[in-house]
Amino acid sequence: MSTSRPVPWPAPTTVAPVHAEVSVPGSKSITNRALVLAALADGPGQIDGALDSRDTRLMADALGTLGATMTWDGDSITVVPGPLHGGEVRCGLAGTVLRFLPAVATLADGEVVFTADEEARHRPMSTTLDSLTALGADIVGSGDPDTPLPFRVVGHGGLRGGEVHIDASASSQFVSGLLLAGSRFDEGVTVVHEGAAIPSQPHVEMTVAMLREAGVHVDVEFNRWHVSPGPVRARHRQVEPDLSNATPFLAAAAVTGGSVLVRDWPQTTTQPGDQFRTILSDMGAEVEYHAHTRSLLVRGTGPLNGISWDMHDIGELTPTVAALCALATGPSTLSGIAHLRGHETDRLAALEAELTAVGCGVTQTADGLVIDPAPLHAPDGAVWHTYADHRMATAGAVLGLVVPGIVIEDITTTTKTLPDFESRWQQMIAG
Repeated sequence: MSTSRPVPWPAPTTVAPVHAEVSVPGSKSITNRALVLAALADGPGQIDGALDSRDTRLMADALGTLGATMTWDGDSITVVPGPLHGGEVRCGLAGTVLRFLPAVATLADGEVVFTADEEARHRPMSTTLDSLTALGADIVGSGDPDTPLPFRVVGHGGLRGGEVHIDASASSQFVSGLLLAGSRFDEGVTVVHEGAAIPSQPHVEMTVAMLREAGVHVDVEFNRWHVSPGPVRARHRQVEPDLSNATPFLAAAAVTGGSVLVRDWPQTTTQPGDQFRTILSDMGAEVEYHAHTRSLLVRGTGPLNGISWDMHDIGELTPTVAALCALATGPSTLSGIAHLRGHETDRLAALEAELTAVGCGVTQTADGLVIDPAPLHAPDGAVWHTYADHRMATAGAVLGLVVPGIVIEDITTTTKTLPDFESRWQQMIAG
């Protein structure tokens, strides 16, 4: 179970527009994929610009438990692969650890036990476990389909691999987890998705791009990925800033009528967070990309427009976008995000509860939310609950800029992906 203690945090309110330049640390998604590939590589590698957060430390510690050597030096990590062996993998709340490492564990010589925080124990896992079993893995489940953790992967030093048909409509991580380790399977792996559209498709594209950068041969067709058997080449990687972590700061410009510039924004990227700039533009903010300085500038120009957006590929942005919609001049519809009911918490229910508590009209649909803005206020003694979800915490912070009295239940949830969020937020407000 999680050992963190709730730390109520009065969200800062500002009566003046926010004007600031900010930077955000490396992408969690890229860092954790890079760690897996480096641990499976044919020699030592280095990752620069890595994110140092709870999720990435959990991934590094887990791979260290399985046999790799991880040496941190600031935001650089040197990874020396080693023979994989058994041990306990503590997943915390990290979906990437939970869904990526069972495939790696099949290559170990020994038994690997997977445990996690209480809040993660109900996250969907059957697709990962069933697909690995179909590929020849020896897995001992918890015996409770509703609570898959803890489970054990009995590694025999390798896996047959081959073709497997899965339903990844609940999470793109089911696909990425198989692809990342697939080149080390005897027959490689062919993953065929059968079901509704895969959410967060850009994350699968990120996985494919990083595999190819490591010399792994990947063929992609519609809903079909084939990874050929072969080595993962060791390399020196540079991690992009985490664009999803940048979104609350950019939102601050939009809601206060200010301006925020985020440095080192990549010109091209597979990160879903890049789409936030289009959402901001649709809502009426001014958005400029400066290629010569690799920076993104957002200016709040007045009232925000309501939007109708399919968030299927960018579900992780939903809490921040929902906060903006609650401050818009008209209703918004966010769709394509039924899968968010299986994230750190049921994010749709959480957003409905917390936005309703501050006066916003919110209705859940089969696959999303309808948000009908109204004058917002924080009742005396009310708390914005975070549900052990970092993005719920940052969404509350965005609203707190213009709604006095919002108290975030547990701001330490942000350490999952942005350990120093509080200080960065205060520095942004201070300009």
